[in-house]
Amino acid sequence: MISNQILQSTIDGIKTITKTDLWVMDSEGSAIVSTAQEEIPASEVRSFALSSADSQEVQGHHLFKVSDSETTEYILAVRSDNPDSYTVGRMTVFQIQNLLTAYKERFDGDNFIKNLLLDNMLLVDIYNRAKKLHIRTDVRRVVMLIETDEVKDFNTLEKVRMSYDARGRDFITAVDERDVIIVKEIEGEDMTGQVEKSAREILDLFPGSKAIVAYGTAATDIKEVSRSYKEARMALDVGKIFFEERDIIAYSSLGIGRLIYQLPIPLCKMFIKEIFDGRSPDEFDEETLGTINRFFENNLNVSETSRQLYIHRNTLVYRLDKLQKTTGLDLRVFEDAITFRIALMVVKYMKYMETFTY
Repeated sequence: MISNQILQSTIDGIKTITKTDLWVMDSEGSAIVSTAQEEIPASEVRSFALSSADSQEVQGHHLFKVSDSETTEYILAVRSDNPDSYTVGRMTVFQIQNLLTAYKERFDGDNFIKNLLLDNMLLVDIYNRAKKLHIRTDVRRVVMLIETDEVKDFNTLEKVRMSYDARGRDFITAVDERDVIIVKEIEGEDMTGQVEKSAREILDLFPGSKAIVAYGTAATDIKEVSRSYKEARMALDVGKIFFEERDIIAYSSLGIGRLIYQLPIPLCKMFIKEIFDGRSPDEFDEETLGTINRFFENNLNVSETSRQLYIHRNTLVYRLDKLQKTTGLDLRVFEDAITFRIALMVVKYMKYMETFTY
């Protein structure tokens, strides 16, 4: 069904051109949108809706049926004091029926994309439906997920649909209350550049809001789109755990975070217990954790880390020695550093998953 906003915009535009008032009503005579405050008698509208006539003049108004597949969707009323009002009515009916067709096609395409993303279709049905909807099956596509801290409602989805430059090739939809999904068609070889540019345009639609765009890898055939969607979903979750500072997250850049995200929680707890004897590595004071993170950022370089922390080299060595006595891990040794780094990520993952326990 066409939104009331679109209907109102349509008849407002026609009135501006023709200087004629119009009303769009349901078959019971209740006004949906109009360009004037005057009410059309509901009994006359109901009687006309039940009749076999396509148009009729009643009490100074021309009434028209707006049909879709032989079903009356709306009743249009046009004030008949204008000699061209009948022509205006016919033109408006034609315009609204074209809108109904366009929205119906979009609805069918939207349902197809949703079922495709959720793996709800057999392979043979995918290609048959795509052919009927004139959707190409052999182009490269990537799925993008947009999550914002705005309330997820119809307006959020429409905001993206109306503002994002889809160029007629991209599909914009939603399968739940959390995210907006874009199935983007890729031209040429520079997938990352195209997606990053589109992601930045989307983020600009939500100034002042916390927004994240995550995307999967390219699907070379339409049957692979669901795989790209699952990758984008994982990228969104993993990004929120390990890459809080990023607002654009690619599945291909998740690194070891992607592996940790797929570990069962009991195995994670066992790992932490074995390495730290029951103590969590995130229990260290802020100064120690800050030192550890800066040490990792500088690839275990003692001199550069001490310079950036504005401390003497010996002070940093003392902190590392103290940490070694506490944990048994010497962060200056690559293997121990890797163990500690993974442990920090595992703890972060466990804490994230705890938020979904209750």
